[in-house]
Amino acid sequence: MPKISKKGISMPESPIRKLAPFAEKAYKQGKTVFHLNIGQPDIKTPKVAMDAVKIHSLEILAYTRSEGSEGYRQKIAGYYAKNDIHVKHDDIIVTTGGSEALLFAFGTIMDVDDEVIIPEPFYANYNGFSTASGVKVVPVISKIEDNFALPPIEEFEKLITPKTKAILICNPGNPTGYLYSREEIKKLAAIVKKHDLFLIADEVYREFAYDGAKHYSILQEEGLEDYAIVIDSVSKRYSMCGARIGCLVSKNKAVIKTALKFAQARLSPPTLAQIASEAALDTPQSYFDDVIEEYVGRRNVLIQELNKIEGIQVANPKGAFYCIAQLPVKNSDTFAQWLLESFDVDGETIMVAPAAGFYSTPGVGLNQIRIAYVLNKESLVKAVNILKEALKIYKD
Repeated sequence: MPKISKKGISMPESPIRKLAPFAEKAYKQGKTVFHLNIGQPDIKTPKVAMDAVKIHSLEILAYTRSEGSEGYRQKIAGYYAKNDIHVKHDDIIVTTGGSEALLFAFGTIMDVDDEVIIPEPFYANYNGFSTASGVKVVPVISKIEDNFALPPIEEFEKLITPKTKAILICNPGNPTGYLYSREEIKKLAAIVKKHDLFLIADEVYREFAYDGAKHYSILQEEGLEDYAIVIDSVSKRYSMCGARIGCLVSKNKAVIKTALKFAQARLSPPTLAQIASEAALDTPQSYFDDVIEEYVGRRNVLIQELNKIEGIQVANPKGAFYCIAQLPVKNSDTFAQWLLESFDVDGETIMVAPAAGFYSTPGVGLNQIRIAYVLNKESLVKAVNILKEALKIYKD
């Protein structure tokens, strides 16, 4: 029979979704499964966004411009201005989710076998995007002992080769919840300018910064205009994961001109989803104030309860809604599957994301899991108790 491509064979499975069949079996057995594995917020989508789709007056669901409708891009630029990020609508290409924005960025600035340096652990799909683009991920390891802070710049310098084209960060971080400081961004800015590299920042969790800290965008850094590419999305900000609307933002005109060719090749982003996303920009600040307060409370409960379990080490997230926990197990993949197949407390169990899939260095993160605190506080307490009871009897 015809053969599958080497690229297809090497595409990694999602550590977030690959255990879904085992969760489905658990449901069929009558179990309740607390989903700590996926960043799907349980926060309601802003009403203004949902209403915009309900009351639209379109008679033909037509294509929009490949770069997204001009009105929407102008409103996005206005949103950025409110966050002290000053770009024009022509600096923005609307994409089908942040995922497509990153694929466009990779295609725009890198050729096959080029390299991108990424602090790990990182969003698992970066491995998939790089494989799909024929690009090599070069990891620089951040450590749970340091709360996953930016590794020393010297570690980045050691990894730069003639094939290196970019450094990619997620800020705040998925899966770590780490929020990069202004000083860390300035260090990265200095190194990309020194070595003539691009700095790509996935900033989809911009609003989710805690404990009085403020997000500092790479687009706010002076002198970085030709080097900075931002990946953004409405998915988490407005709890609109299903809209599949994101954007690529850069003041580098060559980047935008080239990325637009990729956008033209796929025709246009979805029309109704753009209508909803444009309306979402009118969401009042009170919505975000309430959401942040809720997530801070969830984080505090989660970290407090995890710290009660002997043998667990957990990083304290300063943003997003994830944390990495290190468990007293040898292989969290096996443990996560066992939780779904063979364990419950009064008919309830948990689904977690094994963290090895958030690394590209083989053998790293095998005893770690990512937890998404997208459940209410009561459910989080129950879920952590299930984890505690499971660890008491689990044998590697």
